[in-house]
Amino acid sequence: MAEEELKKSRSSLDAKWDACLDLTVRRVAYSSLAGTMTGLLFFRSPITRWASVAFGAGVGLGTAYTECSYIFEGSVPKWTSPKISSVAYGSSQEQQK
Repeated sequence: MAEEELKKSRSSLDAKWDACLDLTVRRVAYSSLAGTMTGLLFFRSPITRWASVAFGAGVGLGTAYTECSYIFEGSVPKWTSPKISSVAYGSSQEQQK
């Protein structure tokens, strides 16, 4: 029974890695291609054209990373503002009196 569950989890993990790798390769390739076309269309200098390609590849890699974190049941951190606790708020009121 435990061996069967191990096989099942291993298969699920392999499928997630395959999906993530496929997604990463596609997004980086397509974004680099879009950066190349944009660079050829709008820029004259080879340096700015390469920068456009690098920017496209970075965007593709970033979106693939975000999507892969969702695939592996993680998420990007949710930044929240620090909450003022009633203890800290109450002690600051006492100091003002």
